Amino acid sequence: MALKVGTILLVFVCGAILSGGNLKNVDAQKICPQFCYDSVAYMTCPSSGDQHLTPKCNCCLASTGCILYEADGTPICTAD
Repeated sequence: MALKVGTILLVFVCGAILSGGNLKNVDAQKICPQFCYDSVAYMTCPSSGDQHLTPKCNCCLASTGCILYEADGTPICTAD
């Protein structure tokens, strides 16, 4: 009985070591909701100053620091 438990434990430890080595190669991806703001008219980004750019659907899809605006200039959100 002790031999069976030892063998199972050895297989488990070897599997954990092998799978742990593969986890180092996993890159986290940003998960964005799939919706678009109906009222977004334009966006600005730090790289382009005050220039009005074609907006993305939502702030999650925009580059970091970009701000989405409504037509009247009201900010909707800022991209993280």
